[in-house]
Amino acid sequence: MKKMLTLLLSAGLAATATQAISGPKEDLEKFRTHFEQRFPGIQLDDFGNGPYALDANKRLQWEDMEEFPPYDVYVDKGREIWETPFKNGKSFASCFGKDASKVRPKYPHWDKAAGKVVTLEGDINKCLKANGEKPFGWKKGKIAHLGAYLGYEARGKKLNVVIPNDPKALQAYEEGKRFFYAKRGQLNVACADCHVYYPGQRVRGQLLSTALGQPTHFPVFRAKWAKKGKGDGMGTLHRRYGGCNKQVRARPFKAQSKEYRNLEFFHTYMSNGLEINAPGYRE
Repeated sequence: MKKMLTLLLSAGLAATATQAISGPKEDLEKFRTHFEQRFPGIQLDDFGNGPYALDANKRLQWEDMEEFPPYDVYVDKGREIWETPFKNGKSFASCFGKDASKVRPKYPHWDKAAGKVVTLEGDINKCLKANGEKPFGWKKGKIAHLGAYLGYEARGKKLNVVIPNDPKALQAYEEGKRFFYAKRGQLNVACADCHVYYPGQRVRGQLLSTALGQPTHFPVFRAKWAKKGKGDGMGTLHRRYGGCNKQVRARPFKAQSKEYRNLEFFHTYMSNGLEINAPGYRE
């Protein structure tokens, strides 16, 4: 028994040591390799299409939906929000620059001065406040509409989250990573359980998508959200995080909390190099 305990402790120490020397670059290489080996017939950018990259029949249904996508009207609403001046005569372009196609690829990023991860939604409301306007809600409505427009304008550009060699930035990344792999809730399930270990499997009739490529298509229009009457069907990534936490019977964190911002930092970095294809449609 003593010998067995020694072996287990040694294995645990070895695993800890391995994690300690594994940085974001190594994590990304292993993450991508895992999915490329598991789904060898899928091209890298196609992972951004979620479950529709994994099932031929679902893909046909999705392609039919994309001919007249339900999110188009919200892209138009977002464009109107972008172009409408504030009461002081300025606009979102005053904060983000005139070229809307360059906005979405900048997020999320580490803000050294603020000492935190900054998201697109966070800067949208920061811009509103700085110009004397009322901030939007975090999960749906106008913030998702504007995000849909900015995502649409950025289609084809690649995700390129930078993890600077800054202890605090690396800590935020590691916290996001731990959140992703940590089991939680009454069901004792981690993000990675569904989207790293069991993608392609079905849960209650839904096909689990790969974690690789998930952030590329947010905000999304979900038929489930529209049917339940909880808004117009559009939602941000943090809205989805909260929903996932509820599904495993865990208490969700608030949208734009430190926990979700750090999770987005890690989650999006793991899809670096994939093309933005927002907004997306999901069941």
